[in-house]
Amino acid sequence: MSAFASHLRHFHLPRAMPLLLAGLLCGGQVAGVVDAPAPLSQPAEAPAVPRSMNAHYLDADVQQWRSIFESSGREVFDRRFQVVAALDVRPGMRVADVGAGTGLYTMLFARAVGASGKVYAVDISPTFVASIKDRAAEYHVDNVVGIVNDEHSTELPPGSVDLVFLADTYHHFAYPRSMLTSIHTALVPGGVLAIVDFRRQPGLSNPWVLGHVRAGREQVIEEVQHAGFEYLDEPVKLRANYFLRFRKLGD
Repeated sequence: MSAFASHLRHFHLPRAMPLLLAGLLCGGQVAGVVDAPAPLSQPAEAPAVPRSMNAHYLDADVQQWRSIFESSGREVFDRRFQVVAALDVRPGMRVADVGAGTGLYTMLFARAVGASGKVYAVDISPTFVASIKDRAAEYHVDNVVGIVNDEHSTELPPGSVDLVFLADTYHHFAYPRSMLTSIHTALVPGGVLAIVDFRRQPGLSNPWVLGHVRAGREQVIEEVQHAGFEYLDEPVKLRANYFLRFRKLGD
């Protein structure tokens, strides 16, 4: 295993162009009358993380990453059943596992929502998404839909899901503002966004986390609230990670 892969044992994983609008002057000759300038668009979002951070997953070796992501000692693996139970996933729900990776949580959600529900496995890696489809067949579940997204959008239809789940994925968002807007749009009114990610605390977190993870727990809460969500709770207390739930506002 490479040094990079060894570090990522505890790591998961998962198009805006600037618009320039000029104000237009009135074409007529009426003295003193000028059209109001067109409003300026919101400034384009600058990348929050290096592009190289996600490049390792685009043509992923699925077996290698499964041995990393789904290994004893990785908190999101060891406590996966507690995490899913705390989300109160019920039959008939529609869940999006964004940054689904090898599909660990996707399979748990697929069984929890049952035949009347649906799980969207969303990832930027075509290899991961293809492997999740194969894994769903092995698990004898036919309610999994794979989506290859990009760094700006989940590619989920508006109002299509009740729950969006991110496991060690938020810190990979190159464009968090765009992704949160996409998640907000995809959720039904009152839908839930759940985030599990690394605690980033100087003096407590290891050097790899401090160098790798962009934002700590409080900053993540602030960013998500700014995107139109209200903070609900932290239903399970984790050690190396935090587990936060938010509810969509608006609509």
